[in-house]
Amino acid sequence: MTIHDFRVTRAAKEATVPYQRPHHPLREFDTENLAKRIVIFTPNGRQITSLVSLAQKNIPGLSTSTEVVCKVMSHNPDTVWAIARRSRYNSLDPVAEGFFALLMLNDAGMRQLIDGTFNARDPDLSLLATQNEKPAGIYLWAVHAPGSLSGGIALVLEKISTPLYAGADLYARPMTAGGNRILEATGFGQGAHYKGKWAPHLQMCLRSDGRNEVGPIYDNSHLRRRGREISVGVARSFEDMMRVVTIRSSVYISEQSCPYDEEFDGNDFSATHLIGYVGEEPAACLRIRYFADFAKVERLAVRREFRKTRLSFQIAKAAIELCRAKGYRRIYAHAQKRLLNFFG
Repeated sequence: MTIHDFRVTRAAKEATVPYQRPHHPLREFDTENLAKRIVIFTPNGRQITSLVSLAQKNIPGLSTSTEVVCKVMSHNPDTVWAIARRSRYNSLDPVAEGFFALLMLNDAGMRQLIDGTFNARDPDLSLLATQNEKPAGIYLWAVHAPGSLSGGIALVLEKISTPLYAGADLYARPMTAGGNRILEATGFGQGAHYKGKWAPHLQMCLRSDGRNEVGPIYDNSHLRRRGREISVGVARSFEDMMRVVTIRSSVYISEQSCPYDEEFDGNDFSATHLIGYVGEEPAACLRIRYFADFAKVERLAVRREFRKTRLSFQIAKAAIELCRAKGYRRIYAHAQKRLLNFFG
């Protein structure tokens, strides 16, 4: 039920508002206390019709039909959970006041979600896990839980913490400013990853330990980094470019007295930059330029305090692998004479 791209609003907010810790992290909800005030249950066909109608009135642009929701629920009944206040709940004739809809995606579904081709308005059932199948990831299809009903989110999370669903990371793409606030308050972070691919248009709540996540050697820095683990990532943002400039300035200009105009030669914004990390600390960088039938690897810089690690070898291997992934079979390296053996 994705409606519009929230990145513009999000980017404007990020420019002025620093990151804040989630107010109500999903893992810290007191579900026992919430259950005294809120009830969640599986809705029937009539209730789904009512919920979809209610959501369409309150969520601008929502176009997914009742028929689509029922089709997905027939495939996996754990898709939709109705929410109601316990004080108004009648077990003989339950009336849903809100709902929480999930899509249990298999590997193919997750790949489409990450690359932006997944059709959330009318999902292909072949991309969804069945009720007895462990999902590769769980997508928050739609949420309509105004006011105190938002506490039902934690109860739904408890439902999907069984062995079948435990460890499946949560993914979302907010449609409204209110939805975005709920996600941020409950621990979702901007940007998502799956099997080494990065999706800046999504938000993610990590429930797995991240150890099984395997990314390409040239782009795995967005995965969880521990202690002094080495990782490499592609520079994508202005902040990343500032990391590159800082590292090269400290190595070439400060240590080697390289003239500024020689080090920053005007080619930096037509190249790909890799950043090497030791734990969370940016420690190395490297530049790749692409030509008609060859690529050129240059401007490798490693901060002094990290030169006893194997980061220089890792980032060089990452550069070669990235060039290969782009189809290049001829690669030139630009290095000082005393470092020729490094590329030998």
